Amino acid sequence: MLPHPEICPDGATFEAEPGKSLLDNLLDQGIEVEHACEKSCACTTCHVIVREGFASLPESTEDEDDLLDRAWGLTPQSRLSCQAKVDGKSKLVVEIPRYTINYAKERK
Repeated sequence: MLPHPEICPDGATFEAEPGKSLLDNLLDQGIEVEHACEKSCACTTCHVIVREGFASLPESTEDEDDLLDRAWGLTPQSRLSCQAKVDGKSKLVVEIPRYTINYAKERK
């Protein structure tokens, strides 16, 4: 994972668990990516940009694509991390955008 000034300033490298979502893998590593809809594909707070390995992820659904249209900093390599399952065979490099659209952000 590429560095993020607030969530993971030094970046992170780890082995992702196959079959789990990008979000679950990041959370398992203590990388607190926002996920306001509790992984139900109903918001864009877990939006990530897959800088390497994008083609190894399953195609996005129409629902995911519709939501991504509203994500801050959308790119052709954008995914909702709660929906993208890793295959465990391909190297992924993921960037968490600097901003999210979350109208009810809560911090611990």
